[in-house]
Amino acid sequence: MSFGKMNAFIDIIAVTKVKDSEGFSVDSEEILASVRAYREGRHGTQKWSNLAAFSEATDLFRFRCIPGVTVTTAHFIVCDGGRFEITSVEDVKGRGMYIEVLAKKVVATKGTP
Repeated sequence: MSFGKMNAFIDIIAVTKVKDSEGFSVDSEEILASVRAYREGRHGTQKWSNLAAFSEATDLFRFRCIPGVTVTTAHFIVCDGGRFEITSVEDVKGRGMYIEVLAKKVVATKGTP
């Protein structure tokens, strides 16, 4: 994967619950990493047709492994296209060089992103 294909800038975010001074629980977002990534929307390629039966993912992200950061399904991805909930994380070919993430776009209850 060359840097030319990695043309999307993404933030990997962890959301944690924090209690404020009055004892109420508030969501706090922490940016774990800001990286360049390859982003592919859902369309009619062979890879997406194989995933169509059991995947609710709308986008695929591929980026280089980040030392000291473990990406999990509890995290979110934020980029120009909106906010995405991570549904699966995979090490590409098991080499520890690239991570492939399938993510579902988070849509507001009124239907607007």
